Amino acid sequence: MVRLPYLTALTTLFSYGLLFAFGQLRDFFRKIIDWFKSSSKDLKGYAPICLGLEDFYTRRLYLRIQDCFSRPIASAPDAWIDVVERYSNDNNKTLHRTSNTTRCLNLGSYNYLGFAAADEYCTPHVIDSLKKYSCSTCSVRVDGGTTDLHTELEELVARFVGKPAAITFGMGYVTNSAIIPVLIGKGGLIISDSLNHNSIVNGARGSGAAVRVFQHNNPSHLEEVLREQIAEGQPRTHRPWKKIIVIVEGIYSMEGELCQLPEIIAVCKKYKVYTYLDEAHSIGAVGKTGRGVCELLGVDPADVDIMMGTFTKSFGSCGGYIAASKEIVQYLKYTCPAYLYATSMSPPAVQQVISAIKVILGEDGSNRGAQKLARIRENSNFFRSELQKMGFEVLGDSDSPVMPIMLYNPAKIPAFSRECLRQNVAVVTVAFPATPLLLARARICISAAHSREDLIKGLEVISKVGDLAGIKYFPVEPPKHETQGHKKLE
Repeated sequence: MVRLPYLTALTTLFSYGLLFAFGQLRDFFRKIIDWFKSSSKDLKGYAPICLGLEDFYTRRLYLRIQDCFSRPIASAPDAWIDVVERYSNDNNKTLHRTSNTTRCLNLGSYNYLGFAAADEYCTPHVIDSLKKYSCSTCSVRVDGGTTDLHTELEELVARFVGKPAAITFGMGYVTNSAIIPVLIGKGGLIISDSLNHNSIVNGARGSGAAVRVFQHNNPSHLEEVLREQIAEGQPRTHRPWKKIIVIVEGIYSMEGELCQLPEIIAVCKKYKVYTYLDEAHSIGAVGKTGRGVCELLGVDPADVDIMMGTFTKSFGSCGGYIAASKEIVQYLKYTCPAYLYATSMSPPAVQQVISAIKVILGEDGSNRGAQKLARIRENSNFFRSELQKMGFEVLGDSDSPVMPIMLYNPAKIPAFSRECLRQNVAVVTVAFPATPLLLARARICISAAHSREDLIKGLEVISKVGDLAGIKYFPVEPPKHETQGHKKLE
């Protein structure tokens, strides 16, 4: 967890206070102007769809820096990308695209293994599938939306993650938000990590089950919550819970931290509750053969009841999957609305995942998969260690390709993003509501497609911008040759 320094917290709160105060003043004067104009856009007799306070954050804070977000890209999300230039004539209320692009080092995409760009093995197979199957099935899975490619992918995913069966969906977010309500309902209990992804939060809320939260990545607090809930039972009736599911992530997308999976599974086994593991950011990206946190941390996949993952990161495609027992997968095919009513994955997207997994497994007849896995690990650990030496506050664990750099102050969010872009480095900044209000950050994502020269270029720019923005919160580590020289003098 982030321990926010007192002075940094104070200045950050003061900055947000100023922004909110001036925003309220502007709203007040806007009401006066609108009253004099007496030309309200609201329909007579209708309540406004958006009340003033409901979109206050968007109007008065987000719009001021919206040029830092949703930047259009005019190329594949490879190590380098073409960022479309935009301009505004009304203080960022509206942005207009130009025909110009800027070539930038890409430190923001989830292209962990470099499959999102053209690949010597994947791309020809994807083009062939496009010619054979078209770009869409134009149907749901239970009608005409299941091709032989979908069946092949589900069998391959089950084999890859080490589970008996798997089911795929057209969107990663929906995989969580639509599956969780099918697995558990009223009378059940969901115990969720406090920093779980929004898709898990929405799925839990929509299930009708009771939801309890345990401290982030804290197995001992999980055990406390479990003991208390098992002892008390359901509210009012105090009957035993029908079922209990503990939901965690493999790598937390905003923290870059690995889940303490062995300890959490030990607690779940002790109290005989189910485990649900979201591996959106870990499958394909960590582990000796890319099989995720179970492989990395030495956990038997059989000990995880539900394994969820997406194809949008390491595999360069779209969609998601659930891997579990054959009985659970069959049950989901009969009951899950994302399977019954949503259009199935595009066949070329399915073929991309199949081809990528075959490269990872070495079934393409080369060792490129092993090389990609080694490179993402080396790149991630090198970049993280260099950032820490420069004095940045970097979150996350070794081997994780996600490394947030803490910014805190709202003024430093656009300063860091815009200055990096000026120096041809594309970064992603994250603020409220994706993070707590005081914990804004820049999230760096490293890829196997990055060369060592790319990473050094990125480090040089981030170091310069860090000095300008004042976000080096720790002392800079002196170069090794200097410390060795001091030791010799002593």
